[in-house]
Amino acid sequence: MANINDSLAKLLEVDGALCAAVVDANSGMLLGKAGTGLDLDLAAAGNTEVVRAKMKTMKSLGLTDAIEDILITLGKQYHIIRPVAAKAGLFIYLVLDKAKSNLALARRGAQDVEQSLQM
Repeated sequence: MANINDSLAKLLEVDGALCAAVVDANSGMLLGKAGTGLDLDLAAAGNTEVVRAKMKTMKSLGLTDAIEDILITLGKQYHIIRPVAAKAGLFIYLVLDKAKSNLALARRGAQDVEQSLQM
């Protein structure tokens, strides 16, 4: 069982990682953050809306599946949003430098952290 700080440190070990956070999707508040390059408080609030919108759309479509992760691809960055399955209402947010990262390995790293993040 990992705590939030250990989980964030592990996420920052991913090649190309710039910053990471654990976010309460119910309030949009950060539970923990690490790294630099982005206003993570603002990003947490904004990405909470992304998660809520996707959940609402899935419900409207009658989909009973779960979100594994949401990928936002920018010109220079990847943004990975991964809900924590064991703790409804939390998600991991990982920002990567696109030129220095391997997306498959980053997704795997986020998955590993999500599975170890038991609160």
